[in-house]
Amino acid sequence: MSRITKAFENKKAFIAFITGGDPDIETTEKLIPAMAEAGADLIEIGIPFSDPVAEGSVIQQADERALKNGCTVDKLFDMVSAVRRKTDIPLLFMTYLNPVYVYGKEKFLCRCKQCGIDGMIVPDMPFEEKDELSGECEDYGVDLISMIAPTSRERIDRIAKEAKGFLYCVSSLGVTGVRSKITTDMGEMIRRVREVTNIPCAIGFGISTPEQAAHMAQLSDGVIVGSAIVKLIGEYGRESLKPVTEYIRRLKKAIKLCL
Repeated sequence: MSRITKAFENKKAFIAFITGGDPDIETTEKLIPAMAEAGADLIEIGIPFSDPVAEGSVIQQADERALKNGCTVDKLFDMVSAVRRKTDIPLLFMTYLNPVYVYGKEKFLCRCKQCGIDGMIVPDMPFEEKDELSGECEDYGVDLISMIAPTSRERIDRIAKEAKGFLYCVSSLGVTGVRSKITTDMGEMIRRVREVTNIPCAIGFGISTPEQAAHMAQLSDGVIVGSAIVKLIGEYGRESLKPVTEYIRRLKKAIKLCL
């Protein structure tokens, strides 16, 4: 059983996102095991990129801070290798296609396997073009996580049937960011997925409060929280371990009540 599959076994998974290298590599290396200890079941590590088209201002600013402080893909690989000696939590890269191609996709996936990355999410790669990376991901044992959005409609069945690891269900149109209210009928989206596959479904985009997390956990197998965590890191910088872990504990507690 893969680490990703195990993370969803008999529980609602809490998936946390952070931008790698924000505010610096050393803080990211400390944050990941601390977040795992606080209750995160999977962690997505964003590879900072100069043109993150799917991200709102919070994560855009985090990318800028990380790049300004010298974060590189090689430094992230080295950091993940160091983290793997401290925790066995499933780790995923959230990245755009450009950094993968610039690095070399074969070399990129090879290094993912070597350092212990379990999966990757590529928000600017349409499902119809997933063959750009799916072969290399398969070769190196890295799950290429598929995303479905409120606009996917008739494509949901096709995407769900071929999904690996878990299905990332986007709750809102537009870019990432905290939202006061999520209006998409996520129950209907997940019902359609369930008609074709039993793969775990995790809901992301806009979730920030314990109440939102609990509601989305009732509808799905997992909840993804990113911008709210990145916002705390942006506010507290190198002193963000305590506020981030306290926040994760609050959300995890709310999600657990859904079991």
